[in-house]
Amino acid sequence: MTETISVAFIGYKFMGRAHSNAWRQAAAFFDVPYRPVLKVLCGRDVQAARQVADDFGWEEVCGSWEEAVTRPDIDIVDICSPGNTHRDIAIAAAQAGKHVLCEKPLANTLADAKAMWYAAAEANVISMVNFNYRRTPAVALAKQMIANGQIGEIRHWRGTYLQDWIVDPEFPLVWRLQQGIAGSGALGDIGAHSIDLARYLVGEIAAVSALTRTFVKERPLPTAMTGLSATGGQARGPVTVDDAALWLATFDNGAIGTFEATRMATGRRNYNRFEINGSRGSIAFNFERMNELEYFSLDDPPGQQGWRTILATDPLHPYVSAWWPAGHGLGYEHTFTHAVVDFLKGIAAARSPQPDFADGTQTQAVLEAILRSAQSGVWVSVERVG
Repeated sequence: MTETISVAFIGYKFMGRAHSNAWRQAAAFFDVPYRPVLKVLCGRDVQAARQVADDFGWEEVCGSWEEAVTRPDIDIVDICSPGNTHRDIAIAAAQAGKHVLCEKPLANTLADAKAMWYAAAEANVISMVNFNYRRTPAVALAKQMIANGQIGEIRHWRGTYLQDWIVDPEFPLVWRLQQGIAGSGALGDIGAHSIDLARYLVGEIAAVSALTRTFVKERPLPTAMTGLSATGGQARGPVTVDDAALWLATFDNGAIGTFEATRMATGRRNYNRFEINGSRGSIAFNFERMNELEYFSLDDPPGQQGWRTILATDPLHPYVSAWWPAGHGLGYEHTFTHAVVDFLKGIAAARSPQPDFADGTQTQAVLEAILRSAQSGVWVSVERVG
């Protein structure tokens, strides 16, 4: 019989539901070393948290994360609360000997990210940051193809992450639009995903040159918030984060890159796309067509070269064999299940899966360099934290 492992979960809204589903699905579809027990869900609004707990089968609900992370019957703490809470929860959990899974970005500042990394390392607990797009089968396949030399020496990265959920200037001032809670806007919320994918697929980023813009300076204060939706009142407050960010980058291996992150791209819902050009071929991906990977190879015969679409749903593709027959496709929620599976395997192997807190701290260093460049108008070198 598979050994059980108990989870305390901090958060309950959009990401809370995605993570709760993942903890439920992991052992049902994958051969995992532990069977997760959904022990306690924590949230400031206990009544709202109880509804999510009832929906997904969490055994208990509490309003105090401090109580949950120190309980002797808890083995894992999963953090899905706003960014300004990550540091204190993660450090307390690590010091209590709990393994820690944390939503991205790891923290709101590089200093906080370092503190979280050092705490996890000192306590010798398993840590992971949930940059879930790494665990899309097509993206994991791209990683394999690049490692196999199928596109040759990488020369270009183009990362574009476009959303439009705050285009309406009357959309309320939710926490993601407040620097004190979120740290940054489109940059940290979605641009961090592009940074992580670039580091995963291309290599370390050496320097950046950036600009940011806030198009809507003031919004209605929210009277109610649920995930990414909200209602606003008559009072208004200032938007203190970026609506959009653009930056150039150089990589350690000589590649160059362009990045764009915005939540103001009218008509784009979750357009997370990248293209990588190498000396022997190219790879392109768009999460809105998440089961497909585009590939071009100069090794194809002359006269027969062209972009091809690989449907990454074959059992040979990463993660897919646990799910459905070829061609049936996976969805957004599956990437979270894959993260939980890898995290459980990491605990069993006594080795933090990537991206761990050290990796998340390096991404935070890139985010900080981008903000410094946007403020100064000059190229900024990225601090190497490892």
